[in-house]
Amino acid sequence: MNDWDSSAASWITQIGQDGDATRRDILDAPMVAALPAQGHALDVGCGEGRFCRMMQAAGLTTVGLDPTAALLDAARDRDPTGSYTKSRAEALPFPAAHFDVVVFYLTLIDIPDMPAAIAEAARVLKPGGRLLIANMHPHATARPRDWGGTGGNWAQGRRFFAIDDMMQDRANWYEWAGIRVKNHHRPLSAYMNACLAEGLDLRLFDDPPYTGQDPDIADKFTRMPWVFLMAWDKPQISD
Repeated sequence: MNDWDSSAASWITQIGQDGDATRRDILDAPMVAALPAQGHALDVGCGEGRFCRMMQAAGLTTVGLDPTAALLDAARDRDPTGSYTKSRAEALPFPAAHFDVVVFYLTLIDIPDMPAAIAEAARVLKPGGRLLIANMHPHATARPRDWGGTGGNWAQGRRFFAIDDMMQDRANWYEWAGIRVKNHHRPLSAYMNACLAEGLDLRLFDDPPYTGQDPDIADKFTRMPWVFLMAWDKPQISD
């Protein structure tokens, strides 16, 4: 199991209102651009509700779903009229063909049964709906098998980034700023094949660039692929 219950307070402090550099300066803009112009959206693993609020500002109605009560409490505090549900991605409490877009914004790495989560997302999507995924790139999660500690994989500052066993599914604990969570490493093919197995059509694949102004952060995010973005559409029902 993950440790989001004990990490929730630190996460809320760290993410703030504007998000971290990965979200704010890499993913937010292309994620919003890939949304439909209108419709009903589900944010799976919504946390404190930041992307739900961004989708509402873009013209969508939203439901946020998360298994961590403290994160949902923060989401409701920041968005009192919003809709937030406590549940898990592998068993979504919604009927089939219910949403126009389902979003996994840096949350598939937290979900043990990723194929089940993708299958559930496809089930609750309407025909013609969109599955929008942002995820840590496998290069960023392939920690060496003998790596010491629980922090990141950078060696000698940011000169080298250590990776190993790229094709092996596994989970590693990460700790920073009072947060301790388990992230799942999977090869990119695992995500692709899970979506293909549900009959979804790939419409967008991108490694978005860093757009911020901090040279130190820019150095980190330009040395290797850090995150990727995918948009998959559910086919329309043929007559």
